[in-house]
Amino acid sequence: MKRIAALGLLIALLLVLLAALPAQAEYLFTKGEKLTYDLFWTFIHAGTATLETLPGSEAEGQPALLFRAQAQSTPFIDKFYRVRDEMKSWVDPGVTRSLLYQKDQSEGDYVRNYVIRFNPQGNMAYRYSKGALKNAVMTHPGTFDPLAMLFLFRTKPLAVGYEFAAPVTDGDKAVIGKARVLKRETITTPAGVFDTFLVEPEVKEIGGVFRKSPDAKLQVWITTDERRIPVRVKSKVVVGSFSMDLTGYEGAK
Repeated sequence: MKRIAALGLLIALLLVLLAALPAQAEYLFTKGEKLTYDLFWTFIHAGTATLETLPGSEAEGQPALLFRAQAQSTPFIDKFYRVRDEMKSWVDPGVTRSLLYQKDQSEGDYVRNYVIRFNPQGNMAYRYSKGALKNAVMTHPGTFDPLAMLFLFRTKPLAVGYEFAAPVTDGDKAVIGKARVLKRETITTPAGVFDTFLVEPEVKEIGGVFRKSPDAKLQVWITTDERRIPVRVKSKVVVGSFSMDLTGYEGAK
């Protein structure tokens, strides 16, 4: 049961902990873009996921870009541990900071919904659940939520050996996330053959099963072209190995 319970946590982690990296203000992903993935626990097809850049939006009274990540378990896994997760991130149009972050998490009997509001003038982030303030943390200027960091990363030209660091918060704590580009590699997923950079984020600041796994590892393969698409994610933790492979890509409509 511990392994099944960890599935929901890892599905969420694979979506939002892909990177903690800085970037240029100009973004290369397109509004209307949709990426689809298959999720695996060892050799079991455990779920599906999507990453989307949605058309024009607004947050906290300001124009915003809206990113959305969704994950759900397969009908087979639903019988043991049903997962339905959704994350939304609103960032300023220049992609310089997060404005608002929402996470709706339903995994088995565990349900958690919360919102993070950012106050850049006071360098603070406030976490709310059911309308009540639950936590407040001090942040660095230009702080992003975990989902926004993935899209921010996609604006950065990459090269083997590059190391990155940038501020990120989940509303519980604010940290400087780090990652390094290890090598260039050709990989194959159901969506095709891709020339990629292998990026390895640090996992020491990640809680849950990552913290309990001495040899924990998280790796992300990003295409070397201008789209910077994450096409594969792999993690190794004490409860087993998890992976996420790109199955489809849709550009702006």
